[in-house]
Amino acid sequence: MGIIQESVDNWENCYSIWEEAELLYELSFEEKDSETEEEASLLLDKLQGKVDAIELECMFSQEHDANNAMLSINAGAGGTEAQDWTNMLLRMFLRWAEAKGFATKILDILPGDEAGVKNVTIMVTGRYAYGYLRSEMGIHRLVRISPFDTNKRRHTSFASVFVFPELNDEIIVEINEKDLRVDTYRASGSGGQHVNKTSSAVRLTHLPSGIVTQCQNERSQHRNKDTAMKMMKAQLYEREKKQQQEDQQGLHGDKKEISWGSQIRSYVLQPYRLAKDHRTNFEVGNVDSVLDGNLEPFIKAYLLWQK
Repeated sequence: MGIIQESVDNWENCYSIWEEAELLYELSFEEKDSETEEEASLLLDKLQGKVDAIELECMFSQEHDANNAMLSINAGAGGTEAQDWTNMLLRMFLRWAEAKGFATKILDILPGDEAGVKNVTIMVTGRYAYGYLRSEMGIHRLVRISPFDTNKRRHTSFASVFVFPELNDEIIVEINEKDLRVDTYRASGSGGQHVNKTSSAVRLTHLPSGIVTQCQNERSQHRNKDTAMKMMKAQLYEREKKQQQEDQQGLHGDKKEISWGSQIRSYVLQPYRLAKDHRTNFEVGNVDSVLDGNLEPFIKAYLLWQK
């Protein structure tokens, strides 16, 4: 009922803004007051933004779209180049989440050898976080003049993005303790002397599937293990769901290859500037805006394309 009530509240809020704007327009017309008219126009701009967001949410149809999301970014081959690209993507998603009013928390991060990040996992908390972010799952490609190349040559870098919904307590994923290997290690990066002196970080390996999750954000080993287990359950659930989809497609004689290695979007900084989604063919010339977190047009194009 929480999500339904929130949707009703949002529409009621939109109606209130419309009534206020209508009243201001009438006043500005009667009194020939340009300032009041401008105030009404600003309210209508605000209303347009809210209506656009609600229309986007109406496209969310998958089972866990309303859930929080766990997002992992992993550097591809290419060393420092790819690790710097991973860090740029991390910033992009954090900026997007901030603009949406979503809370973020880094669950695990492995810094690069010289710069950037090798891999990172963040929790994004907010209404429809998974619904928005599942459009970002796949390979992201960057083309630019490398800042790490003294000869100023053009480089292509890749990073993979995986997104999983945070599962609520109503969904039960059975994991046999005998199928898990639990490793503890000292957390890296910031966190104070306590974190670095104790083996508080936890890595879980699900032996039958090979799935590995880890968490080092919390000071307590117990809490890190709980978070890593939550990540493990989410990935196992998604894995099982995708297997069922593959089996169902096979029964219908229309089995398509499902590959995490498919390139979904390119961000070209040299020799021209363009961000293009290869699934929807939606493109934007202002790449800097996209890298600053303006992902909404791409997300909307993806949801329309998926429909």
